[in-house]
Amino acid sequence: MKYLFSALLCALLLIGCSENKKEVLTVKETTVKPFTPPVSYESASIKADEILAQLSIEEKIELIGGHNWFFVKGFDKFNIPQLYLSDATQGVHIRRDLSGQLEKSTAFPSPILLASTWNPELTQQFANAIGEQCRAGDIAVLLGPGMNIYRVSKNGRNFEYFGEDPYLTSRLVENYVVGMQNTGTIATLKHFLANNHEFHRRMTNVIIDERTIHEIYTPAFKAGIDAGAMAVMASYNKVNGEWAGQSKYVITDLLKGELGFKGLVMTDWWSVWDPVKTITSGMDLEMPGEPNEGFAVFGDVYVRSNAKRLLDEGKIEEADINRMAKNVISMSLAMGLDKRPVKDESYLENFSEHEKVALNTAKEGIVLLKNKNILPVSKDRKVLLTGDFVEELARGGGSAEVEGYNNVSMVDAFKNEFGDNLTYSENPTDEEVAANDIVVVSIGTLDHEGWDKEFELPLETNSKIITIASKNPNTIVIVNSGGGIEMTPWNNKVAGIINAWYVGQNGNIALAEIVSGKTNPSGKLPISIEKQFADSPGANYIPEGFEEYTGRLLENGKKTYPMEDGDMNYPQVDVNYEEGVLVGYRWYETKNIKPLYAFGFGLSYSTFEFSDLNLSASKLIGNSNIKVTFKVKNTSDIEGAEVAQLYIEDIESSVIRPIKELKGFKKITLKSGETIQIEMELTPRDLSFYDVESKTWKAEAGAFNILVGNSSDNILLKTNLSYSEN
Repeated sequence: MKYLFSALLCALLLIGCSENKKEVLTVKETTVKPFTPPVSYESASIKADEILAQLSIEEKIELIGGHNWFFVKGFDKFNIPQLYLSDATQGVHIRRDLSGQLEKSTAFPSPILLASTWNPELTQQFANAIGEQCRAGDIAVLLGPGMNIYRVSKNGRNFEYFGEDPYLTSRLVENYVVGMQNTGTIATLKHFLANNHEFHRRMTNVIIDERTIHEIYTPAFKAGIDAGAMAVMASYNKVNGEWAGQSKYVITDLLKGELGFKGLVMTDWWSVWDPVKTITSGMDLEMPGEPNEGFAVFGDVYVRSNAKRLLDEGKIEEADINRMAKNVISMSLAMGLDKRPVKDESYLENFSEHEKVALNTAKEGIVLLKNKNILPVSKDRKVLLTGDFVEELARGGGSAEVEGYNNVSMVDAFKNEFGDNLTYSENPTDEEVAANDIVVVSIGTLDHEGWDKEFELPLETNSKIITIASKNPNTIVIVNSGGGIEMTPWNNKVAGIINAWYVGQNGNIALAEIVSGKTNPSGKLPISIEKQFADSPGANYIPEGFEEYTGRLLENGKKTYPMEDGDMNYPQVDVNYEEGVLVGYRWYETKNIKPLYAFGFGLSYSTFEFSDLNLSASKLIGNSNIKVTFKVKNTSDIEGAEVAQLYIEDIESSVIRPIKELKGFKKITLKSGETIQIEMELTPRDLSFYDVESKTWKAEAGAFNILVGNSSDNILLKTNLSYSEN
C-alpha cells in the first residue's frame, strides 16, 4: 500500500510538473545565422586579383559601368557570367521589353505589410521564395531589400520599406538577406543614405546630423551587412551637400569604414553627375552606365565613357579602376557564379509554395485598427461591398511593381467567403446601404516611386464614408495604401477599420477570412498613423514656396503624377531633418502628440494578459548582459497570436533621448488559456546612444525603465534597471 501511495504521488507530481513545465514554456527572441558565401571572401579576392592581372585597362573599365540598362558585363574566358540585376523587395518585377524574362512572378504583399507581421522567420521565408523566383528567371542580383526609414507618411515608396523603427527594420532585414542569399541570389541593401521621400529626390539635399545618421538611418544597413549582404545601392539624394553615390563620406568613410561593408557598392540608376568624384568616392559600379536623354543637362558624366580619359589626364589612378573592377569580379566569385549557372528552372516547380508564403504573409500582416463589436462578421449576415480596389488589386507602382498571376480580387474573395449574402455595388443607394447588415467600404491610394502621395484623402472619398456610416452604423472601412493616410474625418463614425496595405495577388483571401473570423488578425503597425500631417516630425519637408513643383496637375478633373525627380532643372532644395533622432513614435511620445494609431498597435479577436516581469539582475555592470523574462497568457476562448514588445527608457540623460525605444519583440501564438514565458536579453549597447564627441556608442550610468507591452502606447509591465561601467 505504501508503494502504491508513493507511485500515485509520483504520478501526480509528474502531472503537476508537466503542467508547470507547460506553464513556463520559455521562448526567446529570434536570432539569425549570418549568410556565409559558398566561396570565402579571402579566396574570392585572391582569384579576382589573378583575373584582374590578365585584363586590359579597357576590359576593366567595361566592368565598372552597366550595360543595356540592367546588366553587368561578364567574361566568358574566365567563366564570369553577365549579371542581370532586377527589382525588387516584394517580388520579381518583369521587364516586358527585355528578352528571357519570367513568364510570371508572384506578387507578394508589400514589404510594409511584411513588417506588420513582426515575424522574422516569415520574413526569411518571404525572401527565400523571391530568391527562388530570381534563380528561375536568371536573375543574379535582386535590387532589394529596400529599407529606408519611414520618416514622412507621404513618401511614395513607403510601401517598399519596413516602417519607422530601426530595431524592427534591422531584425527583418537581416532575415530577408539570409533568406534571399541562401538561394544563391545576391541581395542589395538600398537606398544608402537618407532617401526618405520621393519629392524631387535627385534635387534634394538632406541636412542631417551625425547622431541621427547612426541611431536612425544606418542600424538596418548595419544589420544587413552583418547578416552577409553582398551588395549595397546608394541613393539619389544629396547628403549634407554631396550626392550620396559620389560622396566619399557616405561610401568610403561611413559604409565601408564604420559599417564595415566589404561587398559591392552600386549607384542607383542615373544618380551621379561627376565621374571623378564617383570613381574616387569608393563607388564600385555605376548603373546603368549609359546616357539617358532626360538627364542630358549634365552632359556626358558616365564613368565607363570617361574613365580612360580621366586616367590619361591623371585625375584618377589605375588603382581606383582596379578596386572597382575587382569588387565586381569578387562578388561573382564569392557566390560561386563561375562554377554554376545563375538560372535554375527547377525552382519553377516551387511557385505554388511561394503563393502559400504570400497568403500567410497577408494573414499575419493585415492590421485590425478598430473593432466596435462588429468583427468578425457572421457568414449569415448580409454584407454590402463598395468602394475602390474591389475589382482590381491595389498595389504600389514604379520599379517595385509586380503584376502577379492568379490574382484574386476583393469582390471574388468576399463572394467566396460570404456567398449569396455578399452584394457588390459600385455606387450603392441609401436604400441598399440601410438594407444590409454590414457595409464594407474599400478605399486607398496607389503609391508610386518618383513622387509622393497626399496624406489627405479626396473630399469625395471622406464624404462617401461619412454618408454610408450615417445610413448604416455597421460600416467597416478597408484601407489599401502603402503608408498612413488621414482617417480622422471618419475614424469615430465607423464601426471597424482594417489596414490591408497592399495585400498581393492572393491576399484578399486573407482579408475576407479576417472579416469572417476564419483568420484571427495579428498584424501590428510598424508605423505611427498621425491624426493630421501637421503633427508629423517631417511635416515641413517640402520647403515653403515649392508646392508648385509637386507636379500634381489637374487634367480633366483628375490628378496626374509625372516623374517629378526626372527634372534636373528643378531648383535644389534643402530638407533639414530637424527632428533628429525623434522619428515616428519617438517624436509623438517625446513631444506629447497623440497619434491616431500608435506604433506597434493592432487588435486581435483574442485577448492577452501580461505578467511576471523579472530581470536576472537589477544592475547591469560593464559589458555584462541581463535576461528579461515575462509571461503572456491567452485569456480568450480562441487561439491567437500576440506581439510582445520591450522598450527601454533612459530616465536621465545628458542628451535628448526618446521617451522609449524598442529593444526587443517576439511574436507568439497561444492556444486558449495557454501561457508562455518570453525571454529577451539586454546589453549595454541597448542602453546606449551615439556620442558624437567620442564617435562611439555610449551608455551612461544611471537608471533605466524596462517597459513591456503590446504597442508603444500600451505598456503593461514596468520595472527598473540601473547601469554602471564598473
